[in-house]
Amino acid sequence: MTDLARRPALDYDVIIIGGGPAGLMAAIAAREEGAKTLLVDKGERLGRKLAISGGGRCNVTNNKPLPELMANIPGNPKFLYSALTKFGSPDIAQFFERLGIRLKEEDHGRVFPVSDKASTVVNVMVERVYALGCEVWLNRPVVGLMASETGMAVKFEADMVRWTRAVVIAAGGSSVPQTGSTGDAYPWAKALGHRIVAPYPTAVPLTSQSWFITQSSLKGISLRETTLSLWSEGSKRPLAQEQGDVLFSHFGLTGPAALRLSHFVSTALRADPAAKLRASIDTVPGLTADEMLLGLSERRRVDGKKRLETILESWVPARMATVLLIESGLDGRQVSGEVPGKALQSLVQHAKGLSLSITGTLPLEKATVTGGGVSVQDIAPATMASKRCPGLYFCGEVMDVHAHTGGYNITVAFSTGHLAGQSAAHYALALPPSHLIDSQ
Repeated sequence: MTDLARRPALDYDVIIIGGGPAGLMAAIAAREEGAKTLLVDKGERLGRKLAISGGGRCNVTNNKPLPELMANIPGNPKFLYSALTKFGSPDIAQFFERLGIRLKEEDHGRVFPVSDKASTVVNVMVERVYALGCEVWLNRPVVGLMASETGMAVKFEADMVRWTRAVVIAAGGSSVPQTGSTGDAYPWAKALGHRIVAPYPTAVPLTSQSWFITQSSLKGISLRETTLSLWSEGSKRPLAQEQGDVLFSHFGLTGPAALRLSHFVSTALRADPAAKLRASIDTVPGLTADEMLLGLSERRRVDGKKRLETILESWVPARMATVLLIESGLDGRQVSGEVPGKALQSLVQHAKGLSLSITGTLPLEKATVTGGGVSVQDIAPATMASKRCPGLYFCGEVMDVHAHTGGYNITVAFSTGHLAGQSAAHYALALPPSHLIDSQ
């Protein structure tokens, strides 16, 4: 703590650091409670990460029931229960509808603006911030925080300081650095006694060294609504299993199912960097193994003079057929009528579970979401308040929480942002005046 007896009266009730989805929601919530609020961002505009979310369409939330919602939050979901019950998906939808945004629900519970434009969401949130009378500073990097028994100080460049009753840190993690998320807040939190879980990538593509990946044999091929499983060496059960779209690339796998699986890859490799992992992917998701085997057998009987590769290409792209035949040890040029039944069983086995090595993920700067951050053990889940520093609050990706893609992460950002902003305002406005303003 610092002796602040000679400092002037506090400048604000609440200062919020970071103008992303969590910070914007925190500013709105704090101001709606009547707190004199300052929102600061080091960039030239607010909502930069929000503007590119959902592929530029802004997946504002996910409409699944709370148990299913929490099942899609692999990063400390129990910690988020209070925030999600106080301001969850229905509340987020109502918030935007009250501001005039029409919403629509798409597959898997994903909710988008009818306009299909993220700018619609960004604009209405920024307009709300200004309409409520929040003060906004842009292009103002924060360089540190100070705390005392009577308030907090936010330090800017050129030795400028602003005093406040409460601070909300909404500065994000370390992913998508072009939007300003560069891990700035970790040292501030650490200096005030908080533990930091080393950041790691999640919601990020997977890397592989399997031959058909390094040779780009399947580059650009996508599979719709397939099953992707993660295995460790010798395991009889998968470490995790995800369903959704998968896209093959020159480095590995991407697409929603691969991005969701990345949490489990990062977790396994953090626990054991030498762990040997592999993935298996269903390349013919429209058929069961028995149905595919029966189909191959029937085609072999009816079209026995056709090449095996020709028959297989009726189910999968030609390049995929080539890889499956090589992995099965078969010659695709062989006429199907001469292929033994056991060989067909092997082909079906590989088609329903094409195996590839998983060496890791792309680096953190390529991730959509940051895992790790300020330990939730140092944050009160009912208010988002620091347990280490009175008057300090956290929200969004700066904390060690993260969710799958599909509207879950942004739900966490809006939910924790609203709770942190509201709680910070209540804290600031509840303090007696003699405690808030030092004598001159």
